Amino acid sequence: MNREGAVHRARGGRAPHFIGSAIRKFISRIALRFLLYDVANLGTGSYMVQIITTPARKNPTEFALTLGDCIRGMSRLAADSVDVVVTSPPYNLGIKYGEYDDHQLRDNYLQWSLHWGAQVQRVLKEKGSLFLNVGGSPSNPLLPHQLILEMSKLFPLQNTFHWIKSITVETRAGEQISVGHFKPISSHRYVTDCHEYVFHLTKTGNTSVDRLAIGVPYADKSNIKRWGHTGGHDKRCRGNNWFVPYKTIRSREEQRPHPATFPVELAEQCIKLHGCSPSLVVMDPFLGIGHSAVAARNLGVGRFIGFEIDKEYLTEAREIIQS
Repeated sequence: MNREGAVHRARGGRAPHFIGSAIRKFISRIALRFLLYDVANLGTGSYMVQIITTPARKNPTEFALTLGDCIRGMSRLAADSVDVVVTSPPYNLGIKYGEYDDHQLRDNYLQWSLHWGAQVQRVLKEKGSLFLNVGGSPSNPLLPHQLILEMSKLFPLQNTFHWIKSITVETRAGEQISVGHFKPISSHRYVTDCHEYVFHLTKTGNTSVDRLAIGVPYADKSNIKRWGHTGGHDKRCRGNNWFVPYKTIRSREEQRPHPATFPVELAEQCIKLHGCSPSLVVMDPFLGIGHSAVAARNLGVGRFIGFEIDKEYLTEAREIIQS
C-alpha cells in the first residue's frame, strides 16, 4: 500500500456510501477516512473510493469529499441526513476563481442559489442548521440582502451574525486599539468594508442552539450573582457580533491559495453554536480549500461531506485536512 493508503475501484455498484459490509468494516478501522468521488462518473455506475490514513485522533471524522457540482451531488444524498451546513457560496462579485465564473446576471445567480438551497433544505434534518456566510462590497452592498430574501423562501431566518474582520475600539482610558486584518480601498465615495454576514437558517425557526458553547466571560463579575440565569457561572452569550480575524500569513499563494476563504475558527463557532457531538454530520456544498472540513475535524464530528468543482482546490483541501 502506498503512502496515500488504498484505492478501491468498482463498476456497476451503488453510490459509494453503500459500499459492501467488508469494505465498510475496513474503513471503520481507519483513524481518518477520505472518500473521494468523481461525480462525473457516478451516472455511469462507476466510482472511485480513495482511503487516506493520517495520525489517529480521539474522535476520528469520516470525510466524503466529492469533485463535482454540489446540486447534482446533494441530489444523491438521503433526505434528512445532515445536521449542520456551514458554507460560503460565490458572491457574484467578480472574484477570480479557478473554475467558476463569478460574473453572472443577478437574477440568474439568485435562481441558481435557490436551486442549491432547495437541495440543502431536502438533506437537512428537521432540527438542522444552515450557516450561510456571504458578503457584499462597497459598490455592491445589496447582494447579501437580496440573497437572504431569496433563501427565506426556503428557510426561516433564525439568527443573523456579523463577522467582524477588523475593528477599532476605544478603551475607558481613551486609548484606541485596532485589531484584525482588512483589505484597504482607495475611494472618495466608500469606506473600507470590514465585515460580512453569517445567516443562520433553519427549517422551522425553532432550532435550539448552545449559546454558551461559544460564550464569553463577564467583564463585570458582579453580573454573575446579579442575574439568576447565570447559575453562578462566569459565562454569557457572545451575541451576534463575532470578531474572528484572519491569521497573519506570509504568502497568500502558498498559505491561502483561494480568493475567498473564511477562517477555520468561524466555522468552528457555527458548529459549536448548533451543538457539537461525535454523531454530527456536517456538510459544505462549496468546500473551497476545506476550512469548514478542518473545523469539523478539530471538533471531532462524526462525518463531513464536501463538494467542490475545482480539482486544485479539492487537492489543497485534502492536504490541509491531513496536516
